[in-house]
Amino acid sequence: MRIALAVFLLAAAALAASAPAFHGARPDEAPSFGPPSPPGGDALERATAEGIDFLLSSQEGADKAEWPYEGVYRVGGGIPVGYRVGGTGIVAECLVRLPGYAADARRRDAVRRACAFVCGAVREPLLDPDYDAGYDVRGWGYCYGARFLLALRAQKAVPEGMERDVDGALRWYLDAMQRTEIPSVGGWNYARAAGIETPCPASPFMTAPCLQVLFEARAQGLAVDAGVVERALTALARCRAADGNFAYSAQGQTREPARSMPGAIGRMVCGETVLLRAGRSAPAEVGAAVDDFLQHWRQLEVRRKRTGTHVGPYGVAPYYFFFGFFHACDAVEALPEAERADRRRQLQQLLWAVRDADGTWDDRVFPRSRSFGTAMALMSLHRPALAAPAAWPDAPKEPAR
Repeated sequence: MRIALAVFLLAAAALAASAPAFHGARPDEAPSFGPPSPPGGDALERATAEGIDFLLSSQEGADKAEWPYEGVYRVGGGIPVGYRVGGTGIVAECLVRLPGYAADARRRDAVRRACAFVCGAVREPLLDPDYDAGYDVRGWGYCYGARFLLALRAQKAVPEGMERDVDGALRWYLDAMQRTEIPSVGGWNYARAAGIETPCPASPFMTAPCLQVLFEARAQGLAVDAGVVERALTALARCRAADGNFAYSAQGQTREPARSMPGAIGRMVCGETVLLRAGRSAPAEVGAAVDDFLQHWRQLEVRRKRTGTHVGPYGVAPYYFFFGFFHACDAVEALPEAERADRRRQLQQLLWAVRDADGTWDDRVFPRSRSFGTAMALMSLHRPALAAPAAWPDAPKEPAR
């Protein structure tokens, strides 16, 4: 399969010089490719600088402190606070993790403002973990707000004088996440049954990222309820079918049909890698998920920059695009070193090919989602040089670099 895909990529690259600029394909069209080679050296450095410039220019709000994620869902006509915190956390984490942060005063100033916003958001009523459940995205705020604050601590980049605020807010987000696990089932879902105590299916799209945050928190010495983690891992494993397919959500052991796999590839690479880091998967399973992602990625591409959400035949929504690539790039780095290079090159080339002419990346039809896409793409491209995410205690170590 990898040989066939490599032949396809070479053929696409040969056509790229005469192809029109790519701005998203219709489902009945094949996408055109951009540069024929993955970015590296000066090209990646320039792309990173351009992406950072855009992110710094797009920070918004009364205090110039936010990068809200924008989607279809609204609360009272506005972007929900969970999306505001989550989007800000993702972009700010990107700025902190990319090379050169310590020497870049512009980035440090922007991150300080973002940190103040994320820490202050714990006082927002619509982030309160005592709520009625139903469809609600506050859990994304818990997850990516905590992830950003953990990144600050890991990078020893907590803004001076904000140490107490960061520690307090981080503990609040972690507590809120753990308090809002799905009763009896375990894990998390932004589309829950009404009533916070009502059992309902867990979503791997949400459960896997939340678990990774709890793994990192435990690695940093913070209190994490092992029972919450174990229940969530069991819930995530229930979402996985025998062939590696992951259900959109599941309350019992899934029997998701293989024909639905193209719509599950983002969940597969994320879920399988998190299970590996808890000793519940194997490198071969992660590698198979990455290969399935590379085989079926075009089903994400035909939905990128399109209206609507879960469109048939595979139920693909545009917001799976950079989420999927981010976790596919992470999954590659969890493989034995000898198995990384080819898969890494293919993923980087595809990401490079969908970069827009202005130097940014976007998967939606909303202006603000460009910040999310650019941050996720840059962290994906730089993933080989970043520290490996934490594993759950007693899980096998990731392969040495």
